[in-house]
Amino acid sequence: MAEEVQTDYSLANSDTLTKYKTAARIAHQVLETVTGWCIEGEKILTICERGDRLLDEEVGKVYKGKKIHKGIGHPTTISPSSFVTPYTPLSSDPADAAMVLKANEVVKIQLGAQIDGFGTIVCDTIVIASKENESGEITGREADLLLATYYANELLLRLMLPPGLLAAGSDEEKQKAASVKAISQTKITQMLEKVVKSYDCNLVENTTSWQFERNEIEGKKKIVLVPGEGQKGEGIPEVGEAWGVEMGVSMGTGKVKATEHRATLHRRTATTYGLKRPSSRQILSEIVKKFGTFPFSLRQLDDERAAKVGVVECVRSNVVRAYEVIADKDGAAVARLFTTIAITKNGIMRLSAPPSPDLSKIKSDKKITDEEILKILEQPISKATGTKSKSKKKKKKPAKKVAEEESEETSEEE
Repeated sequence: MAEEVQTDYSLANSDTLTKYKTAARIAHQVLETVTGWCIEGEKILTICERGDRLLDEEVGKVYKGKKIHKGIGHPTTISPSSFVTPYTPLSSDPADAAMVLKANEVVKIQLGAQIDGFGTIVCDTIVIASKENESGEITGREADLLLATYYANELLLRLMLPPGLLAAGSDEEKQKAASVKAISQTKITQMLEKVVKSYDCNLVENTTSWQFERNEIEGKKKIVLVPGEGQKGEGIPEVGEAWGVEMGVSMGTGKVKATEHRATLHRRTATTYGLKRPSSRQILSEIVKKFGTFPFSLRQLDDERAAKVGVVECVRSNVVRAYEVIADKDGAAVARLFTTIAITKNGIMRLSAPPSPDLSKIKSDKKITDEEILKILEQPISKATGTKSKSKKKKKKPAKKVAEEESEETSEEE
């Protein structure tokens, strides 16, 4: 009898990376469109619904005819001002459904796609433009917040690089660099705090980055920034892993609290339990079929009102996890970024990432002065991987031009 062939779902399989990249491309495209919809006076619910329809449309265009599960890896969520966690209101909750975006408000946009269980999630923070601000410049405390979040995120990515991965020099020098102990999570938090405090901001407590696996966005390893009571990180990032990297920064103290808003974002857990109510069993069946173990909003189920009832037993029995709506304890504005990365032998590849901000339009009188941090921020997160042409007939380009193009290619692949 022939042995059953086990499918390799690791990053060593090029098909895995292709699926991650396909999901990331969809997430990027939809994020860009949804960001354009975020204008003063627009309803949050309307944007979320439109974003999910667009995600479904774009996912439907890829891997046609293939027997693989694909879909939304994270529903479209719009979190205003002091909201920390992803927020997605329901049409059957009138007060929440009526919420609109306000001028000069700090807003977090998060969404994702998944192909064959390989999910990519992305989150960006924007400031809702006002009619008076035609230049698009961001100043004051909002500028401080955006810069603190951007630089803290860039530092975190560099601190997640396995020791010696990008080391140059002789084999002996590379081996010595690789033998250095990985930076501790306590040290990571301390260094990130230096960045955000430079802008008079604070890290949001319990901000967590997770290892990603197939059909799992909360894997075996995690990095927890400013861990609260009973919280701690586990493991260190290594080559061959995918991670969802989160950065949360507050204008206030960074302490959080639960809000009175209904938990509408949920996710199936690995727990099995014999649900008693027929309505609960029906809802769970729909959840498994449509979303697998990826996050979903109750508004995505066939009957939103029935879902609100049926999900209660599912959550109580721990077969479904409810994500509470968490906000800054002091009501201060919060910014968040979420980047899905792959750690390869060439460094960190940004699979889905928020767009780089136009720093020329973000005006702050504050800056980072710590020399150690500034030096780390100057370092790359991946090796240059420009491919050399084998054709001798092609005209040779100037070295400077080649370097520029290779840099652009690397950025795109990241």
